[in-house]
Amino acid sequence: DWLSNYASARSIGLGGAFVAVADEPLAAIWNPSCLTQTFQNTLHLETARLFEETSISVLSFATPERRILPGFGFTMISLRSGEFQRTNELNDDLGTFRDGETAYLVSVSKSLARKVAVGANVKIVRQSIDEFQASAAGADFGVLVNVLPSVALGASLLNIGGPSLTLRETAEEYPMEFRGGVSFRFLSGRGLATMELDHRSGYETRIHAGSEFWVHPIMGLRVGYDDSYVSGGVSFAVAPGMRLDYGMADQFLGMTHRIGISYRFGGFFARSEANPPVFSTLGTQSVTKFNLTARTKADATRWDLSIVDKSNQIVRRFSGKGTPPPHVMWDGKDETGLSLADGVYRYQLVVVDAEGRTCAARERDVEITTSGPQGEVPFIISDMNETAGGGE
Repeated sequence: DWLSNYASARSIGLGGAFVAVADEPLAAIWNPSCLTQTFQNTLHLETARLFEETSISVLSFATPERRILPGFGFTMISLRSGEFQRTNELNDDLGTFRDGETAYLVSVSKSLARKVAVGANVKIVRQSIDEFQASAAGADFGVLVNVLPSVALGASLLNIGGPSLTLRETAEEYPMEFRGGVSFRFLSGRGLATMELDHRSGYETRIHAGSEFWVHPIMGLRVGYDDSYVSGGVSFAVAPGMRLDYGMADQFLGMTHRIGISYRFGGFFARSEANPPVFSTLGTQSVTKFNLTARTKADATRWDLSIVDKSNQIVRRFSGKGTPPPHVMWDGKDETGLSLADGVYRYQLVVVDAEGRTCAARERDVEITTSGPQGEVPFIISDMNETAGGGE
């Protein structure tokens, strides 16, 4: 039950509705096919303090699929309990013992077509209670269908053929589980709404739902509902390629908190940077240069660099076919050639490959200012006689 109910710092903020969303290494726990949504090599570390000194830790790594090779992932989840009292049949105190649970998942995923991807896990679990230990293996299978650019359907079948653990005499088998859900992205990907249904053999069907919204390129907020409790979370892009996730849930036994950190590098990406980020259309530096770089899974078919104002209206757009050029110049004017007002504008590079996949750069700010330097110059009036200084 511990593995079926596992939730990461991000997924718990979405109420556990992750089967059609998961775009990170931990996707394998919900739906291994979602690893195809990973565009860069990603390392993820996570920890959580649960009830009665129980803790859970996660190490996960994934690489994106390439033109021929599938995507690969590895995840290790470890649950450790607090101490329990050991007694004999006479209830004599014999000290303490602990319970330990560990799961290892080796994952593979591949896009079969432009809109369909499949994936599978080989799952090995290990349990130790006092001096008793057992290990077993099982498998998971998942599928992801991108119905529309903003709508995805995900489904997975977990614990196929096990695992089945026997610590002493009785075998305990992980029940087979089906998960299915849908996700919808809006506001150019800044917003997300998702829902999921889970059904395990011998258990009631559970419903999960959640929403995520990036209020700023470096901060995202989440709220969710997991069948019987509410949850929430926040993410911060603390550095290029690095993200910090926090999630909390108000469960029956009390509040739980989860913290995760992920680092993305290499793989497929799009980047854009204005140089200088602040310029004056009336000064000597009357333009800014956008440096553009991109690497896509398939051949790039088109690119788009959009500049928007504070009302989210596009004021200038640069676009073309194939890969983006090394740089483009912007003179601070809109599409009609009129100079724009002073202020902060946002820009983002988006590149689409031949298979319809999108690489979006981080949204950044560029500022136009024509007011010139601002500041104060001190002015001191001194006595002329004192300045003459004793000519007597």
